[in-house]
Amino acid sequence: MTDWTSVDLHAHTSWSADARTSPAELVERAEEEGIGRIAVTDHGEIEGALVARSIDPSRVIVGEEIRCAGRTELIGLFLSERIPQGLSVQETADRIRDQGGIVYAPHPWAYAYRPARHAARSIAVADIVEVFNSRAFWERWNRRAAESAGSEGRVMAASSDAHFPHEIGRARTALPAFEGPQGLLEALSVGQPMALTVGSPFVHVASVLIAARRRLTLLPTDQAGWDTVSARRGGPAIG
Repeated sequence: MTDWTSVDLHAHTSWSADARTSPAELVERAEEEGIGRIAVTDHGEIEGALVARSIDPSRVIVGEEIRCAGRTELIGLFLSERIPQGLSVQETADRIRDQGGIVYAPHPWAYAYRPARHAARSIAVADIVEVFNSRAFWERWNRRAAESAGSEGRVMAASSDAHFPHEIGRARTALPAFEGPQGLLEALSVGQPMALTVGSPFVHVASVLIAARRRLTLLPTDQAGWDTVSARRGGPAIG
């Protein structure tokens, strides 16, 4: 009989300017929630993921959330090197795959401006589409993501997009135990989204305030390029 586990492929540490979870807290919380594998996907940075992996190598997947040209976002999973922001969607996807990684489309419809355009661009290059994001507080965002992924025949996953410890565990995907990128894709083909809890919109306010305070007080962060007013400028409506 195949052993099953659960995976959260989209979570942040304090290496993201808008997050408060330390790498150690992330690992501890994932263990408490029974999440077998968790991807650390900080904005434009992999150092937090590397720290988390050093704490628990068998649980943590190194990833990065990357803002491409035009403000469409992609996540790279199983990375060994940071990928710069601002590249085209296609070049970003190519660089992820050049490292042997997987291209993940986070919150494809949760954009404040021209969401259909962002969804089409990200899903076109994606190996995995995030069809449930626990920070996507407008029901339509997740529903349209699932519809689009299904129509394009993409592998699907549910993830928390956690920026605070209490958000870890709000969404995950149950699947057979796996090893490596190809193993993840195969396991997700029979995966089952679970623990689908939508968080309050106020978590986004908290994230924006954290990022703004870091800028104003010069608190340490290794993610200097994150835009605290991204929604107003056409970026994602969620973190």
